[in-house]
Amino acid sequence: MELTQATVNDLLDRLGPGTGHLYLPGDLDPQALTDLLDGRYGAPHTLVLDGFTDPTADESRGAALLAPFEGRAVTIWAWAYGDRWIGAGTARDAAGIVRPVLVAARREAPEPLAAAPGEDVDWVRRLIRITGWTDPAGRPDMDWAKIEASLGTGLPSDYKRMVETFGEGAFDGFLDLNQEPWADLREDGLLIWAGTEHEDLYCWRADGDDPDRWPVVVRNFDGKDRDFDCRAAEFVCRILVDPHHPYTLARYFDAHWFMTYGGNGS
Repeated sequence: MELTQATVNDLLDRLGPGTGHLYLPGDLDPQALTDLLDGRYGAPHTLVLDGFTDPTADESRGAALLAPFEGRAVTIWAWAYGDRWIGAGTARDAAGIVRPVLVAARREAPEPLAAAPGEDVDWVRRLIRITGWTDPAGRPDMDWAKIEASLGTGLPSDYKRMVETFGEGAFDGFLDLNQEPWADLREDGLLIWAGTEHEDLYCWRADGDDPDRWPVVVRNFDGKDRDFDCRAAEFVCRILVDPHHPYTLARYFDAHWFMTYGGNGS
């Protein structure tokens, strides 16, 4: 069976929009399927490896993907995508033969709590809750002193926590989190902390000595700026859950996630 992204589309269509699973032909290369899904959904995490299930596997990490195999899973990788879990790997069929499999299950991310007026909100913690993030810290050993020295300025503390927590990847597979701010717009007084495939640049207006008071500025693809009186983590939270935000992703996804770039498994 020749695997392409079009083949993967067909297989996912056969699973339907909710929960389902498929035993695939024995000549299909499970690693090739994993690689194609990796290119689409980012790096997966391991649910089952060589027949041993991750002891931390629960509903927040896609454990529902294992239900159809009733203990017969051999190797299963899991990806979060909106309100679905996608899994691929190998499992034994009813006859005990190890075969490639593709499986999907419903995913529910916790609803974020509403912020009361004037409430002192930890927006990074709220972002963790919104995305259902349970993976280990992505970049805990960032050398911020070196990065800040090269930029000649300190950086907002919530941004540094986002990078340390999530690492390299994109919120909803769309908003790429820069691991270090880009200084391409420094002449305009802007530092770029994220961007999108639509060529919008998410920046700070780096005015004043307190980076934690820098407002967010969106530089559109046409060069126009739009200011927001909030910090980076709050901005991300709001575009994920507020359907009325001008840069909302809430219109496209009911549940949100962080797509990790990099190698398999975490």
